[in-house]
Amino acid sequence: MLQLNLLDSRSAEFQAQLGRLLAFEATQDEAVEQAVAEILAQVRRRGDEALLAYTARFDRVPAKSMAELEISRAELEQAFAGLGQARREALVQAAGRIRVYHERQLGESWSYVEEDGTRLGQQVTPIDRVGIYVPGGKAAYPSSVLMNALPARVAGVTEIVMVTPTPGGERNQLVLAAAALCGIDRVFAIGGAQAIGALAYGTQTVPRVDKIVGPGNAYVAAAKRRVFGVVGIDMLAGPSEILVLCDGKTNPDWVAMDLFSQAEHDELAQAILLCPDAGFVQAVADSIRRQLPEMPRREVIEASLTGRGALITVRDLEEACELANRIAPEHLELSVEDPERWLPRIRHAGAIFLGRYSSEALGDYCAGPNHVLPTAGTARFSSPLGVYDFQKRTSLIQVSPAGARKLGAIAAELAAGEGLPAHAKSAQYRLHG
Repeated sequence: MLQLNLLDSRSAEFQAQLGRLLAFEATQDEAVEQAVAEILAQVRRRGDEALLAYTARFDRVPAKSMAELEISRAELEQAFAGLGQARREALVQAAGRIRVYHERQLGESWSYVEEDGTRLGQQVTPIDRVGIYVPGGKAAYPSSVLMNALPARVAGVTEIVMVTPTPGGERNQLVLAAAALCGIDRVFAIGGAQAIGALAYGTQTVPRVDKIVGPGNAYVAAAKRRVFGVVGIDMLAGPSEILVLCDGKTNPDWVAMDLFSQAEHDELAQAILLCPDAGFVQAVADSIRRQLPEMPRREVIEASLTGRGALITVRDLEEACELANRIAPEHLELSVEDPERWLPRIRHAGAIFLGRYSSEALGDYCAGPNHVLPTAGTARFSSPLGVYDFQKRTSLIQVSPAGARKLGAIAAELAAGEGLPAHAKSAQYRLHG
């Protein structure tokens, strides 16, 4: 029988119990790190030859040339055209909503002029070339194509290169259709650490990119960590998380299924309920046990709930908000009567879903905001993926002659204090020029 973690914040052991529940860290596995280091070194040294060898080994695709692994524009368009009408319309509508939302994030260049004529400002420009990693192992994620590619397109990225593994040579048509819809420039049927290496270093066929975004398994995460600095990365994503903060008046079946929606991702996913109504917590527990046998991914859900999930009875909603900030979840549902009242109390969350009808699943696919979110408590200092991740800010400094006299004296004094005479003289030369 499913063993749920039923906790109570009034218990003397609660803080320790919660601490153990949140103690998960995506620690670096030495075997994974060694394997990834070798793969990256081989890709950097041997390029396409290494990619072909690793793709044959890990994905069972014995291609003789990279031409066999590059997916043509015609194949992408064919995949889009081959979708059933309902699925094609859903993809198009989701893409439209995601694009509209992200258009509001566009940063703008600006400047101002001081009294002496000195102009200071900021120039915003897009990244030239971006690489998108789309998982293709246990499941395929066309939604990840939309969420990563569309903000890049809105930002004005010139070229988008997508990589996605195709185990056994099976190419997911919905993923390819999403790539066609987003106008992705080049798509390669490669995955794993070798794909990250190809994007970071470039090969004879795969172009080197400036930034890599998109989730992946432990090998992909380790590879992204290692190439950071050579290229930019979005974040190191951990297992998915949902925290439902409920007043006890939502349908318990809804809450149970919302917890399932993230637990089904991964055995290490985390699903937590916070509620001041002990009777409701028990009702959700009963619903979980009743609905779980019907779920196709019940084994994954059960492992997730047993290992890292919890149903927690709290003193009140004020305490629930305090605990939510401590947890800093990827997804937070405020399933309460007046969510606007409690919203100001939430400081740390990747995405907040307000009200009983705002299920997290809608955010995964089509609400509009990005579903690439900080995990493992990093919402304390990180933000969702957005247009700003595909734009750069460059400072603008245009000093007038009068400004050079004023600023030169300040700079020379500070440079002298730092023991950097060339800095001082560079500023002083313009004091009287």
